[in-house]
Amino acid sequence: MRKIIVIMTSVLLLSGCNWFQKESLPVSAPETLAAKALMYNTNKELIGEVTFQETEKGVELAAVVNNLTPGVHGIHIHEVGKCDPPDFTSAGAHFNPTNKKHGVENPLGPHVGDLPNITVDDNGQVELNFVTADFTLKKGEKNSLFDEDGSSLVIHEKADDYKTDPAGNSGARIACGVIE
Repeated sequence: MRKIIVIMTSVLLLSGCNWFQKESLPVSAPETLAAKALMYNTNKELIGEVTFQETEKGVELAAVVNNLTPGVHGIHIHEVGKCDPPDFTSAGAHFNPTNKKHGVENPLGPHVGDLPNITVDDNGQVELNFVTADFTLKKGEKNSLFDEDGSSLVIHEKADDYKTDPAGNSGARIACGVIE
């Protein structure tokens, strides 16, 4: 009987605080900013997804994209959040809020939206994972991907030469995804 009384007393003491609390207390934790871009080819077929996550070091991009031509391709953030096939010109030019020239090897560059080339394997797949501090997901910042007309991610048919303005001679746009 003593054991039952001790157990019941312990349960009442441990849960007693909740009996007197009329409302729950809010928990404050920093919000993790995240976004994604569903990637479509020129035939309107879904070929992959790219995720964006704000970290202490910048925005982390992670992706698996399929059904691409094997080889090296340019990939860029574009200034408009619109991807109308088949040419994706609705995405506008490269995201360039600092008004620089294209390319990391251009002394007057790079655009904020210039990203490293991707290499697609023989199966038509590419996986990417890297961090960039050049742009942010925080609304209201000059280099935010979430400005008035949004942003998109575009994969080009050829490699970016990292220096030729305005797009590094990377050719036609072969895949596009609106960043949401």
